[in-house]
Amino acid sequence: MARGGKRGKRGGGRGGGANGSKQRNPDDRTDLIEQADMQNERFFAYYKAQQIVPEDEWDAFVAALRGHLPTTFRVAGSRQVATTLNTMIKELHVPNLSDVVFEGLEIPPPVQLSWYPDGLAWQFNVPKKVLRKSPEFKKFHSFLVFETEVGNISRQEAVSMLPPLFLEVEPHHKCMDMCAAPGSKTAQILEALHAADTENVASIPPGLLIANDSDNKRTHLLIHQSARLPSPALMVTNLDASGYPGIKVPAHMNQSAVPAIAGTAPSPGERLETLLFDRILCDVPCSGDGTIRKNMGIWKSWLPMDGNGLHALQLRILQRAMNMLKSTGRIVYSTCSLNPVENEAVIASALLANKDFVLVDVSDKLPTLIRRPGLTTWRPACERAAVRTFESYEECMASDVDENVKAKMSPGQWPPEEGVESLALDRCMRIYPHLQDTGGFFVAVLEKRPRAKKAATSTTAKRELADDVDAQPETKRARLDDDANATQAAAERMVVELEAVEEATSGSTAEEAIDVDAASSAPDVDELVDAIVEAETDADVADASEEAKADIADAPQPTGPTMRIGKKLARGEGGFKENPYTFLAPDDPVLVSCLARLHINGFPSSNVLVRNPAGAAARSLYLANDLVKAVITHNSFERLRLTAAGTKVFAKQEGGSARAAATAAAAEAEADGTETGSAGAEAQFRVLGEGLPVVLPYVDERFIMEGDMPALRTLVEAYYPLCATFAEPFRGAIEARASGSHVVRFPLGNLDGASLTHDLVLPIWKSNVSVTLMIDKKAKSALSLRLFGTDITTAGQQAQAQKEKETEKSAA
Repeated sequence: MARGGKRGKRGGGRGGGANGSKQRNPDDRTDLIEQADMQNERFFAYYKAQQIVPEDEWDAFVAALRGHLPTTFRVAGSRQVATTLNTMIKELHVPNLSDVVFEGLEIPPPVQLSWYPDGLAWQFNVPKKVLRKSPEFKKFHSFLVFETEVGNISRQEAVSMLPPLFLEVEPHHKCMDMCAAPGSKTAQILEALHAADTENVASIPPGLLIANDSDNKRTHLLIHQSARLPSPALMVTNLDASGYPGIKVPAHMNQSAVPAIAGTAPSPGERLETLLFDRILCDVPCSGDGTIRKNMGIWKSWLPMDGNGLHALQLRILQRAMNMLKSTGRIVYSTCSLNPVENEAVIASALLANKDFVLVDVSDKLPTLIRRPGLTTWRPACERAAVRTFESYEECMASDVDENVKAKMSPGQWPPEEGVESLALDRCMRIYPHLQDTGGFFVAVLEKRPRAKKAATSTTAKRELADDVDAQPETKRARLDDDANATQAAAERMVVELEAVEEATSGSTAEEAIDVDAASSAPDVDELVDAIVEAETDADVADASEEAKADIADAPQPTGPTMRIGKKLARGEGGFKENPYTFLAPDDPVLVSCLARLHINGFPSSNVLVRNPAGAAARSLYLANDLVKAVITHNSFERLRLTAAGTKVFAKQEGGSARAAATAAAAEAEADGTETGSAGAEAQFRVLGEGLPVVLPYVDERFIMEGDMPALRTLVEAYYPLCATFAEPFRGAIEARASGSHVVRFPLGNLDGASLTHDLVLPIWKSNVSVTLMIDKKAKSALSLRLFGTDITTAGQQAQAQKEKETEKSAA
């Protein structure tokens, strides 16, 4: 995960070089830097010294680095939806793109990535000019854009898809993504948790995914990305991964599998334990030189010290993950760097420090993926020019390298002097650009072996406190502590202080506060959408993050644990302004009224939470599974810097039509002698489009309306079609319904060449005289393109008319 707050800082921006503002033809594929300028002798000298590829492959390797990176995307969402959409790409779009000739050149159509499971990932290498001007590719590009926005397509670099695949996540797994933003890998993990989902119904997985990122702004981008696959099993936190705190849950939650929603209250007084994870992804901040094909500024800015300085941070993140993993659990460590100091050196240091872990041989997984084994020897550089590399730490220390630079080096950046063969570093995987036309990448899969049972020497409480000790951010662990006694003494002192910290914060629970709608603190959606395209398709930046650079600056480290617990981000402080999380009582009047009016039965009411300011009426209701509820209930949300949890399922409908609907519902309830809750006419909720798949199994079948293809077309075309404009039988059905939120099922059908291949279930809102489809504009456009082959929505037609007007104006 290449990171950077300020992109291309040393290279003059995304354009690379000092003259980053120079304008070039936007249709030029090398608009950032000319191929003739793709030179960096430091880069070439350093990687030749590492012998990362055989000599006879060097020229092909460099040529691939200078070539444009193909566009890749993954068909996402639930397995059934993904299969349906993938079939559409194969049988509709690819044939239409197979014979395209543009300016005398044949343009190849998209092809499937051979190694991705079920053929759900695609690649195409088409100039931007073709995407803009070829009618066939322009239509395909629009299809990709809209499906990306609704979450059915993930525009993601091919190698970025690998780490979640090697995690092998199952729905019951407790997972963590330690450095998650912008969220494409998080989405893959969520899809694995939701493997049981169907086209219209989302499961409530028993597992958990905590997606964490240290950058607050990127955390909101992560939330937006994750919202495309709403999950009651998701939590998002904003913490320094290297100092992630221990999370307390009831002891039974650490079992290998727990129910998604048990429906029973936990035993009173049940012992709390530190939560241990089944799967952890460490896609760590890195120098990112494997992304040089898309981040071309690296050609100008690359220095070997970028990787040297990040080594300690990467090691701390991996070691923290090791401490949070349960026995037989799996960690995937990955970078988009080619540098062995950031890759094999980190793995070797971590394995030497923790004998419970081994590298897993995954050479039989994804058999058509071409990979190279990890390095067992490498030679770090200790100076900017990278002219010299050094065989050992001692050789570097004895050289005439600047003393300030020497102070930032550590023995762990070199291969171990003894026992390197026993580490099986060749089980690591290196992905090179010339092998399958990808970016550069590194992946290592580690598993924790079960420990032999020993006589009990400490209480469970002490083990939990030891985990919390590991959670505290230490100064750089570049040098491993050789003095075990000193380490133990420091740890014991830390336990004492941590007990005091826990004591002081134990009263700060989620129950003390009430909450705000998450959207109130999120940035503008349009800005987020722009950021998403930048973040994953064009810009997992090659510069190290500002936070990592700050770490690099003070590289001379003490050798053992210290009491630097005051790092605000790791302790859950530092200006955290998110709102608290409060679970409603199952008999809460607002919740009871909401479920009654929406004809929802058997809903897991004990797992509904709100996020409102104290004293404010609930505006949104969220659903969480039992694990998420346990984490929120037994931990301070401020300490975890919790920014999102669960999935939003209901929202309060504002405006006159909502008040009228509420009044009508109250009158109907009074006439029937039923209860709707004391909120009366003041609270009228609707089912959200993103929440409907979770809610649908609980909706009374008798109240699900039957639609048809003509009605669906009308709802897609217009914002607020009048009830009278629909044809029978849908017109009679909708006119007979009271104002408010309803669910409509559109069965398989055909209309003027458009067809539904499976039942489609959508939420609508009926006012006194009109109806509206309750999905956002982009989702509606994506649905239109999928069903009717063109964007027939009002917004789409307006956009097309504007383009035609501009074309006519420019022609004149």
